[in-house]
Amino acid sequence: MIDQNQIFNIETEAEFNDLALQIFRFQFENNPIYRSFCDLLYKNPSDINVVEDIPFLPIQFFKSHQVISSSEAIKKTFSSSGTTGSITSKHHITELSIYQNSFKKCFSAFYGNIRDYVVLALLPSYLERKGSSLIYMVDSLIKDSKHPESGFYLDNLSALSETLNHLDAKGKKVLLIGVSFALLDLVETQSFNLNNTIIMETGGMKGRRKELIREELHAVLKSGFGVNVIHSEYGMTELLSQAYSKGNGVFNLPNWMRILTRDTEDALSLTKKGKTGGINVIDLANINSCSFIATQDLGKVNIDGSFEIIGRFDTSDIRGCNLMVL
Repeated sequence: MIDQNQIFNIETEAEFNDLALQIFRFQFENNPIYRSFCDLLYKNPSDINVVEDIPFLPIQFFKSHQVISSSEAIKKTFSSSGTTGSITSKHHITELSIYQNSFKKCFSAFYGNIRDYVVLALLPSYLERKGSSLIYMVDSLIKDSKHPESGFYLDNLSALSETLNHLDAKGKKVLLIGVSFALLDLVETQSFNLNNTIIMETGGMKGRRKELIREELHAVLKSGFGVNVIHSEYGMTELLSQAYSKGNGVFNLPNWMRILTRDTEDALSLTKKGKTGGINVIDLANINSCSFIATQDLGKVNIDGSFEIIGRFDTSDIRGCNLMVL
């Protein structure tokens, strides 16, 4: 069994690659769904010597199967948002401490001590349903901040505006994390000129508004909040780790996470850095589910390992996926 300390103490590329191969072998042996997928591709651990050759499980499997690499009891199930009647992804968690360690260590690496921040959350679409991994994470950050002003806001935008302006004017470091449509609602009804606040969007209009490209969204938010940059969080139900952008839509990763891109015409072939492709995620914190996931996002990886999200595949755009249904 792999110790989670190995995951969160990775320092070098060699350590990452060695552990990724170990986890691949572990999940091949202990995850029946992933094993079946690899078998269909005729991929066996004896054939895999480099990370780039590891098969990436299509993210749709989290909607149709239990993707678990552990015999332990399920402690919590995170589920994705979806329209009424749609099938949602489910990520079954057998060890919550791994998720807690992942998001706490990741936040600390990028932003420092959570106690330095008042954390305000504007996540109405997530609060209105059960099973959100984002709500679980932000709730923990709010509690860890130890500030009485930290908390969630649902519909009372005037109260949030008053609190935000008051804290910022007092020189308090504030993190406002919100879903895109709610942040737009806020700046359309209130006015701000913030100097001590980080605005972090988690993406997604969730069917509430017309989708905007990142540049348009960030331009409106920068103007509305009176800030120079908009931060972003990249995460999803099927992952236990997050990437963060401190501006311009360029995301950086914790040491236990990597992004590769695949050819849009051939799902089994990887593309070079700098070229747009489908986003494949390696999240070693997913030790008890699957650490190698082919998402439906489009993006590119920069030379330094950072990455950018450009859009999403339409269903009609997904090719080379005839093996996606067991």
